[in-house]
Amino acid sequence: MNSIYVDANLSDEARRQALYEGKIFVNSPTLATENFCRFASDLIREAFDPLDPERAQWQLPVEKFVDILKELKPRFIHHPQSKSYIQHILETSGCDMEKTYFDVPRLRTSTSNNYLTSGIAYAFHPHRDTWYSAPMNQINWWMPIYEMEDGNGMALHTDYWDKEVPNSSSNFSYSNWQNNGRKNSAANVKVDTREQPGPTVAIELDSQLRLVTRPGGTILFSAAHLHSSIPNATGKTRFSIDFRTINIDDVNGGIGAKNIDTASQDLTLGDFLRASDFAHLPEEILKTA
Repeated sequence: MNSIYVDANLSDEARRQALYEGKIFVNSPTLATENFCRFASDLIREAFDPLDPERAQWQLPVEKFVDILKELKPRFIHHPQSKSYIQHILETSGCDMEKTYFDVPRLRTSTSNNYLTSGIAYAFHPHRDTWYSAPMNQINWWMPIYEMEDGNGMALHTDYWDKEVPNSSSNFSYSNWQNNGRKNSAANVKVDTREQPGPTVAIELDSQLRLVTRPGGTILFSAAHLHSSIPNATGKTRFSIDFRTINIDDVNGGIGAKNIDTASQDLTLGDFLRASDFAHLPEEILKTA
């Protein structure tokens, strides 16, 4: 199994290289991550008021829950303060702000007891983000907003780090997903009918790695890691934040995790913003990637 670094004192360059080799980093909450989670929590509690967001699913019809998320999630993603909070997290994490690019943060929800597992609260099957057109040098940052348990988080299937997994990523186009799949997420309430890349063989789930951290603690892993949503039976909805980063030198130099089974048709590089000023990647990079 790959190593887990806890509160490691490494440079960003050394950390990125370790992540590209399959290592996993778990960091304690910092003032920057706690502030971001507090900001997200304020938006969540406002949206679900007067209900407790973690238990609101037991008091709302699923259609009403979906309606709340339809307003809440885009508000969080596109709120100007969200980018500023990520900017502070990256700066205090030792990232080069001129060379580090990030995509907008996602607010994730994992409801309990199969209340809502499709569409806007999709429960992810085992997948690599690279199957969804993520670049091989993408790093994923994941953090819970409230107290979590090992039964409502995320599973990393580390035994598959260097094993080819037959999959349907060759059918996936990110541009099509942006125009159709992502926009239609809220319409998929009972069953998710969107075309999404996944394994075409059974995945051995018994060897999964489950990491538990405090609110604002961060888990960093390569986009090439196979991971999935843990089926939630805790009685509480899990709320979490994730965002992704790339380093422009690694993009230009072709430095990243090894591609062993990804065949998606395009890349998500157009989504990334420079940490220093939120500028997009240079057009010449987007054209040649």
